[in-house]
Amino acid sequence: MADHGIPFPHCRRHVVSAVVGLASPTWRREVWLDPDQFEDLGYAVHVLFDDFCDADDPLPWLGQTLRTEGEVELMGRLGVAYGAVQDAVGADACDEVYLDAAGWPAVVGAAVRLAQVLVVNDHSA
Repeated sequence: MADHGIPFPHCRRHVVSAVVGLASPTWRREVWLDPDQFEDLGYAVHVLFDDFCDADDPLPWLGQTLRTEGEVELMGRLGVAYGAVQDAVGADACDEVYLDAAGWPAVVGAAVRLAQVLVVNDHSA
């Protein structure tokens, strides 16, 4: 797959960090659920859906924060999995409700696959 490059690597770092956070059980429980920490699920969602990508429609981010078509495809799968959980628990549910939702393992699985690809692609670039 062609690497489309990243003109603003600092933006990609936010995306990679958010995806790795979604993929990490320790990070989710020890950081997101700690009220003294800045980062929470909402932060990851803003990064991946609003600020540096749109996991519901990731193709326009190819060559911006996503390097390859494979990353676009996996980001789309993450968006679908997260959307299913959000539909089930409601957009205003607290982080713990999301993390305990029946569909959450699909979000984690999608994030794990995407995190692996993001990191490998960054090392190859």
